Amino acid sequence: MNTREQHLEAFGRLLDIMDDLREKCPWDRKQTFESLRHLTIEETYELADAILDRDVEEIKNETGDLLLHMVFYAKLGSELPASEGGYDIADALHGICDKLVERHPHIYGDVEANDEETVKANWEKLKLKEGKKSVLEGVPRSLPSLVKAYRVQDKVRGVGFDWDNAGQVWDKVQEELGELRTELDAPERDAERVTDEFGDVMFALINYARFVDVNPDEALERTTRRFMARFQHLEMAVREEGKDLSDMTLAEMDVYWDRAKQALKS
Repeated sequence: MNTREQHLEAFGRLLDIMDDLREKCPWDRKQTFESLRHLTIEETYELADAILDRDVEEIKNETGDLLLHMVFYAKLGSELPASEGGYDIADALHGICDKLVERHPHIYGDVEANDEETVKANWEKLKLKEGKKSVLEGVPRSLPSLVKAYRVQDKVRGVGFDWDNAGQVWDKVQEELGELRTELDAPERDAERVTDEFGDVMFALINYARFVDVNPDEALERTTRRFMARFQHLEMAVREEGKDLSDMTLAEMDVYWDRAKQALKS
């Protein structure tokens, strides 16, 4: 295992390479905060894929890619004048270190916190003391909606705005399903109201997922991947028998679907 000195040496090497690239590489010289943004998002999703695949080697590689992006942003920050908020990698690192010390008074202070929920509640209270006007300020606007709903619910839970137990949440899911059914059965269906009620059902289900310790984004991703694998297996089997999906009935496709499920299960 690497020692602390080796860790620092490796990080210093990355900083030196970043300096070289920014000075000598035409592509790296052109980059800005804005131009890197979509690439950083892509790298983050690649790390997320590696985590879902439990591919440790790829997790290591993608961690390196993201570290490069963080170092690149710090390099760009160091090129700004102080009047525009210029900063360097040391400023960024000291900033996160100070934040972690401040928000972990149960480690670096005299506050007691013996469980995860107390730690999270203290975290949100400290953020409000730092001047944030809402516990929801830290939720990025551009988060995917399913992830955003989960984070919003988790955030308000930190200040005590939550259901008492899973049974109450499940009752809410049933209530929202009933309201959706009512809108769907209305003589003159209102598309906007149906959309709103469908959203309420999803929001309630995500809430329920929290109470049964399921990450809804991960659950949906796993289900979608499973569906894709089965459907691609179905397509391959149909092609191997010289058939065309577009000429088959749903009942015929169901036979291949069941075969795909069994094949992939085994």
